Amino acid sequence: MVLVSSARRAGETVLVDQRPDGAAVPAGAARPRLSKFHAPEIVFGPDSLGEAAYAAGRLGARRPLVVTDPGLWDAGWPTVLLRELRAAGLDPQVWMDVTPNPKDHEIEAGHHVYVESGCDVVMGIGGGSVIDAAKGIALLAANGGRILDYEGIDRIANPIPPLIMMPSTSGTGADVSQFCIVTDTGRHTKITIMGRALVPDVSVIDPRLLVTMPEWLNAATGLDAITHGIEAFVSLAHGPLTDHHALQAVSMVNANLAHTMRRPDDTTARCAMAQAALEAGLAFTNAILGATHAMSHQVGGMLDLPHGVVNGVLLPHVIRFNGASNPQRFVPIAQAMGLPVTPGTPGGEAVEMVAEAIRELGDEVGVPKGLSALGVTVDDIPRLSELTLGDACLTTNPRPADAAQVAALFRAAL
Repeated sequence: MVLVSSARRAGETVLVDQRPDGAAVPAGAARPRLSKFHAPEIVFGPDSLGEAAYAAGRLGARRPLVVTDPGLWDAGWPTVLLRELRAAGLDPQVWMDVTPNPKDHEIEAGHHVYVESGCDVVMGIGGGSVIDAAKGIALLAANGGRILDYEGIDRIANPIPPLIMMPSTSGTGADVSQFCIVTDTGRHTKITIMGRALVPDVSVIDPRLLVTMPEWLNAATGLDAITHGIEAFVSLAHGPLTDHHALQAVSMVNANLAHTMRRPDDTTARCAMAQAALEAGLAFTNAILGATHAMSHQVGGMLDLPHGVVNGVLLPHVIRFNGASNPQRFVPIAQAMGLPVTPGTPGGEAVEMVAEAIRELGDEVGVPKGLSALGVTVDDIPRLSELTLGDACLTTNPRPADAAQVAALFRAAL
């Protein structure tokens, strides 16, 4: 038996091989890689929202901070949650001054409310922006400072308060991930905070919440989920524990997203999209992501645009770029999408079929064909490219990319 240990720093995997007797492993011998899989406790299914109150009680909550946003408040779901929390004998506080692509100063304001109100557990009910803001508040509650101080990987020193998340969209995966994405308003970019401490304790996924999503958000988050699946499957950090979830997510989004746009009240399709978002989240939080997200973070941070929409525009171009180095990896993805391929199909053909199918899905759900329609100009490309190179997601992209290559991808996507 070969014992293998691994350490990953910013996407780099370092392997040390040793037999139990200390002898060296023969050259060319297969070296299995140690895999870790992070996941919260998951409660899934219609009418599960009430379970969040029981989870809060189990985690010792007396005065939880409920983080949400005005849109979801108007939809009524936070009111349902508050009623359940009060029925459980808790004294919830509410903070909902968060906007899409949560800003550094918003998270710090939410942290101030947490401290001043004497809260003990953080509960996020909403989309990815709400959940990222909730994570940021919990991070600051235990570690202090400014949220931008924690950009990067594993920079969180102290254990954070318990986190309970209830997603209202079907795509971000933030409710199960070790990521927190924050807009740096000074630099007009998004930063990535990543670490095991940010994986929520409990994720309560009630597909009923998805019905109140506006159509554009349904499209955006669904495209985000399929991007998570594809990027996780080809990531340098992928493994057997993530591949299944990644392909399942790709298959379920491709089969159900457009249907939920046509028939938003179809509960079967909504449950499928909720599961697809979950599967994609489990895949990417463990396998990390790639160039699509690294680039999208910069566009969203600069222009405050919907993350999933930007992903939908960029993804076909990144698929072709990555497929040039390892095309065969895209054959299983094409199969998961129901495209006419077999295990013997040349990888290059699968790459092109997947790229075209993603663009067709984007057309079907109303995503623009180019970044220029979203306000990106040629003059923005040098700065966007420079910022992309510093994004943590680029480190696990399967093909290395320099500034010139990233700039070429941005130009192609205009």
